[in-house]
Amino acid sequence: MNRPTILLLTALAPIAWGTTYLVTTSLLPEGHPMLAGLLRALPAGLIALAIGGRLPSGGWWAKSLVLGVLNIGAFFPLLFLAAERLPGGVAAAVAGVQPLILLAMSTMVLRDRIRPTTAAAAVAGAVGVALVVLGPTAQLDVVGVLAAVGGVTSTALGMILTKRWGRPAEVGAVGYAGWQLTAGGLFLLPLTMLFEGFPAHVDGGAVLGYLWLGLVGGLVAYTLWFRGIQQLPVIAPGLLALLSPVVATILGTTIAGEVFTPVQAVGIAVVLIALVAGQISVRPRRLPTQETGTPGELADATV
Repeated sequence: MNRPTILLLTALAPIAWGTTYLVTTSLLPEGHPMLAGLLRALPAGLIALAIGGRLPSGGWWAKSLVLGVLNIGAFFPLLFLAAERLPGGVAAAVAGVQPLILLAMSTMVLRDRIRPTTAAAAVAGAVGVALVVLGPTAQLDVVGVLAAVGGVTSTALGMILTKRWGRPAEVGAVGYAGWQLTAGGLFLLPLTMLFEGFPAHVDGGAVLGYLWLGLVGGLVAYTLWFRGIQQLPVIAPGLLALLSPVVATILGTTIAGEVFTPVQAVGIAVVLIALVAGQISVRPRRLPTQETGTPGELADATV
């Protein structure tokens, strides 16, 4: 599979995640965000495990738990806490700095060299997201900002370790996603039962919403996402993640009737330019295949 195809498939994940806000606010019962996260992760993980047909073995039990908590289990509670304490635009703007966090981590953990053009693309992407989602009345809350930063840092570290550890050669992309989704879902299960429980009433729209989040936003999106992280230089999917708030804004305008401003149009243009420039600036280089990786999927990069 060539690199443009991998990029396009990986981009489907943040595009799917960009529908989460609209689905949550339009279809799901209020006051149960952690339940939405649980149902997005655990059922999808169990389905993926059944399709993949393999459980972790040896050190992969611990690695799957760590990755599942970082990428899903810890990320969701922090995401929802930020959503409760911050306007949606502020939370999304904080998420826009994730490529910068990835660049810093990649130099420390993966020993990648940062190219100036890649760094400039990451900065431009963060600025573009801010233009798309921040309004003049945006208010800051210290706890909310810390939660948002913690969430994007958790997933950034999860991406770095996913890249570093690879996956066992005998395990497919669906099964590998199943390990992490299941681990993250099991981490969320007691938290959900303790702090939220189940809504008194779930209608047909909520069922459709949960199915969308679990099958599309969970099973399909995370399978493509984790495979993309392993096959691409780590900053590439990091920049693609900026598509999520852009898609959320477009859906809010076209479906929810939200106002779309010229500043947001400029922001979307800046994000798209940063995405293209960032992908062009990355030059993959082949490293020796790791013991835990799939042959041909552990190409690293100078970012």
